[in-house]
Amino acid sequence: MAGQDNLIQIKHKETGEVYWTKKNKKLVTRKIELKKYSKKLRKHVMFKETKK
Repeated sequence: MAGQDNLIQIKHKETGEVYWTKKNKKLVTRKIELKKYSKKLRKHVMFKETKK
């Protein structure tokens, strides 16, 4: 599918939890960091982009 080319993995370093999200690679060239909810820590933490 063409839509899956834009999928990127964001991961929390300590817990190893993973979220999948989309990114427009033409407009955003840097690695993204998103504040998401961690189920293990039960609070919002920073998730950083990693390789697939």
